[in-house]
Amino acid sequence: MKQEKYIPALGFNFLTTLYDLAIKLTMPEKAFRNKLIDYLKPKNEETILEFGFGTGQNLILGKQKNNQTNFIGIDIDPKVKSIATNKINKTELDIALFLYDGNTLPFPDNHFDKVFSSLVFHHLNKETKLKCLSELHRVLKPNGELLIGDWGKAKSTAMRIAFYIVQIFDGFKTTSDNVNGLMPLYISDSGFMQVKEIDFINTGIGSYSYYNAIK
Repeated sequence: MKQEKYIPALGFNFLTTLYDLAIKLTMPEKAFRNKLIDYLKPKNEETILEFGFGTGQNLILGKQKNNQTNFIGIDIDPKVKSIATNKINKTELDIALFLYDGNTLPFPDNHFDKVFSSLVFHHLNKETKLKCLSELHRVLKPNGELLIGDWGKAKSTAMRIAFYIVQIFDGFKTTSDNVNGLMPLYISDSGFMQVKEIDFINTGIGSYSYYNAIK
């Protein structure tokens, strides 16, 4: 099947190697990542998928929190996979990384206990957001949990103005749904239940929201 087009981290392929530095400079990295993993609550023997693992930092943090959890990551970008692989190899943690073509996830139905994602969906247009959410619903076990951390509805005028920085780099078409607060609707439309925005953190470039749902 044809490889789907994708927007690289920071919007341009040549900036991908600067992604970790950009996160450190523009966001409270330790706070937003730790809160993500705290809400994920990785348990012994669970199999958890990160959709869009980026440079691997969330997977490393999750595995360090519970080494008895089976963490798997999937992404579309070979450049970030190389960066993440190098990071993980240095930690000697057992984390499996996969690439896919942006269409059907290479996993069977009802496979994962939990799926989580961070700063991925604002790179996707509405159609692709819904397609990816439907795939995440498919691979989750019944009563499995979805956790998404991404840009959400701006919590103040200052946050809305700050978010224009993200939109300039990542595009207005894909990010507008996020800042207009439409992610919970899209999650519900993809078959998930009990969809909630459970928390948020204001950053230097916008409001980062945490969404939780159940299959």
